[in-house]
Amino acid sequence: MAGIIGYGVDIPRYRIKVEEIAKVWNEDPESIKKGLNISEKSVPSIDEDAATIAVEAARRAVKHSGVDPKEIGAIYVGSESHPYAVKPTATIVSQAIRAGNKLTAADLEFACKAGTAGIQMVMGMVDSKMIKYGMSIGSDTSQGRPSDALEYTASAGGAAFILGNEKNEYVAQILKTTSFTSDTPDFWRREGASFPSHGGRFTGEPAYFKHVIGATKQLFEITGFKPSDFSYAIFHQPNGKFPLNVAKTLGFEEKQVKDGLLTPMIGNTYSGASMLGLAAVLDVAKPGEKILLTSFGSGAGSDSFAIEVSEGIENKRGRSVKVKDIIETRKIYIDYSIYLKNRGGIKKW
Repeated sequence: MAGIIGYGVDIPRYRIKVEEIAKVWNEDPESIKKGLNISEKSVPSIDEDAATIAVEAARRAVKHSGVDPKEIGAIYVGSESHPYAVKPTATIVSQAIRAGNKLTAADLEFACKAGTAGIQMVMGMVDSKMIKYGMSIGSDTSQGRPSDALEYTASAGGAAFILGNEKNEYVAQILKTTSFTSDTPDFWRREGASFPSHGGRFTGEPAYFKHVIGATKQLFEITGFKPSDFSYAIFHQPNGKFPLNVAKTLGFEEKQVKDGLLTPMIGNTYSGASMLGLAAVLDVAKPGEKILLTSFGSGAGSDSFAIEVSEGIENKRGRSVKVKDIIETRKIYIDYSIYLKNRGGIKKW
C-alpha cells in the first residue's frame, strides 16, 4: 500500500495556562488539570487561522519529503475551522507550495478525523496510480465557549503528510487501514454559530470510546496484529485522559502512548491532533517499528492505521523541525485578555 514520503507540522507560539483560564471563572486549576490531564494549550495569533497553519505544515512536508510540489496530484485539507464557508483552503495551500495546476484539491470536514480521512483518499489515488504523490492535512483553530470545559482544551495546530508509492522514498509504509462509523451526534456546531455544543459525558460513551475501540479492534481482526506488535500507539486526544484510558482498555502500555500524547502540552488541535501525534512518533521511531494510529471525529467515526517505519526515515532526519522542538522552544505565554482578543472575543466597535 501507499507510504508516507514526508511530513510537516505547525503549532502556534502562543500558549495559555490552565491557571489563567481557571482564574477568570473562579475554578480550581488543579482539579481541571487532574481531570483533563492538561496544563496549557496553544492559541493562534490574531493573524493565524486553519489556512496559515496548513500552509506552514505543507511547506515543511514538501521540504522533508524532497518531492517536487508540481508532482503532487491531490491536496485535501481537513478542518472544522476553515476560514471561508465558501472558498477552499486546499487551493490556498496548493498556490503557497507552488504545486501547479495539474491537481485535484478539496476541503474535508468530519470533526477531528477529516485529516485521516484525507490520508485514506490519497492512499486510494496513489495505489491506483491516478497520481504520483498526494497530500493530506489536518489543521484547526478550534473553538470553545467561554467557561465551557472545552475552553481548557480547544487549541490550534496542524500536520501535513505526503504519500506516494515508491518504496525507496518511504519514511513509513501504511500496511492497512479501516474505519468504524455511525450517526452519533455527540458534538455539533450549526452554520453561523460561534461555538460548538456537545453532549457532555455522552461524548465519551457511546462516542469516543465506542468508535476508537471499534476501529482498532477491527484493524486487529483484519491484520492479526495485537497491541504487543506495536512500539507506538496514537489515539485521538480530546484531552489527556481519554487516550490513556482507551489504551489501557485495548491492552496497550502507557510507554507505547507517551511519545504521541501531546494534548497535555498543547491542548486538542482537533483535525491536527492524531496527525501531530503521528508526526511526533515518526520523529523518534526506528526502522522496522510498527505504529498504531486511530483517529476520532465526532458525529461519529474513527480511522485506524497499521504503519511500519521504513529505512528511508533515517535519510530524512533533520530536514524539518521536530514536533517536540516546536512545542518546547517556541512558547510565548499570554493572559486571558490577549487570548480573548486573538480568538475574536474582543471586537472593535
